[in-house]
Amino acid sequence: MNFSAKHSLPALALLGLTLGSCQPTLEDTRPTADAGQLNFSSYVAVGNSLTSGYSDGGLYNEVQAVSYPAILAQQFAKTGKGPASFVQPAFSAARKDGSGYIKLQLVNGAAAPVQPSAANSFLGEQVAYTGNNLPAPPLGSGQPELEAYTGAQPDNLGVPGISVLSADRTASSTGNAVLDATTRATAGAYGNVNPFYQRILPAADRGVKDYVTYIGQKTPTFFTCWMGNNDVLTYATAGATSSLTTNPFSGLTDTTSFGRGYRNIINAISKNGTVKGVCANIPNVTAIPYFNTVTVAAVAAAFKAQNAASPGVFITTSGTPSVRLATSADLLTLTAQAVVATGVGSSPTNPLPSQYVLDASEITAITTRTTQLNNIIAKTARQNKLALADMNTFFNNIAAQGVVTNAVNNTATFASGNLFSLDGVHPTPRGYAVVANEFIRVINAYYGSQVPSVAPNNYRGVLFP
Repeated sequence: MNFSAKHSLPALALLGLTLGSCQPTLEDTRPTADAGQLNFSSYVAVGNSLTSGYSDGGLYNEVQAVSYPAILAQQFAKTGKGPASFVQPAFSAARKDGSGYIKLQLVNGAAAPVQPSAANSFLGEQVAYTGNNLPAPPLGSGQPELEAYTGAQPDNLGVPGISVLSADRTASSTGNAVLDATTRATAGAYGNVNPFYQRILPAADRGVKDYVTYIGQKTPTFFTCWMGNNDVLTYATAGATSSLTTNPFSGLTDTTSFGRGYRNIINAISKNGTVKGVCANIPNVTAIPYFNTVTVAAVAAAFKAQNAASPGVFITTSGTPSVRLATSADLLTLTAQAVVATGVGSSPTNPLPSQYVLDASEITAITTRTTQLNNIIAKTARQNKLALADMNTFFNNIAAQGVVTNAVNNTATFASGNLFSLDGVHPTPRGYAVVANEFIRVINAYYGSQVPSVAPNNYRGVLFP
């Protein structure tokens, strides 16, 4: 998923978070571990931030070590046909905190999120910046360069921020010649665009090797592919605002381009359908804590407490009128908390900007496109005789009722629900363990194997001070 949603998060004290009770850590066992027809000896994971182990608004060694691919590799090994090792692009020990991440500390007695940065060194974090600046093509990030990974090509090929559209230099097929040329060129130069992709590429490949070509260098015996989230999420987390002239990957990816790019990704990693694996589809991004923590009702109540005459929350939308009162059909972003705390949104002359809001029409457009892209993923899986992990249904069920693991109820509640990290988008280590178990369930059901699951309670949720 998107790697840019890591800035200004709300004070947790406003969200009424409490510490959970002690939780059991029972070992989950199966009678016999058996790979069946599968060969996991060279397992490769293709995907975005969800595959990399991104959490708390950053990529760092602790969470990479418990990414769902790392957990899968560990469980595959128990069948006797698993990988001898599973290489992840970890940061050096001196830069273990990677890109920096959000953590909780006490501020005036209340838990609040703090994002480490070079300018916030009092936290003692070791942010893995080299101090160099990335080049600035159309998608120039303007971010410091991350510490380069210099080992052999990893088995975990997850790249935070990557989409299907940005992964394939041939994918863009909108029919707009100028836009397609720009999008394809930027996808080809993606190693100079995305610092997470740049750091795992050899220097000679930066700016010239697209992701499809890069993953095609691997020769797996089994793979997982969870791609497509950012083809809707980037647009959604920006409040359905986009500027294709400055970022050709900031809109909702059209179905033609997505289909072409996704098929090329699967062909590259499956060696044209000869390698077994699992495709995972796109969750409903509007159901994640990022869009369901700061509610219109709560903000309206806060404004009412400050001014009894307050009619509610004023928002800016793409519709007519452009400024109106928010309703329960509108979703506010997690990052809106810091803005409304200053009074923004309390009057029609000071409305909440559109990048903090998804209105009903925008939500419909996002969910409709998600369904369309998921149909393409499902069709591609069927055509290649691959298992399909329906993460859309899986996460919708979690949003509706949570998931119980060894008598502990885990929910989609921001931070205190155990499953989602402090960025409101990506899982915690426990969340990744739950995801790994769903992959294992699908693998066992489709291929007739007996890969043992893990005990999610052995993995942490959000760390409280």
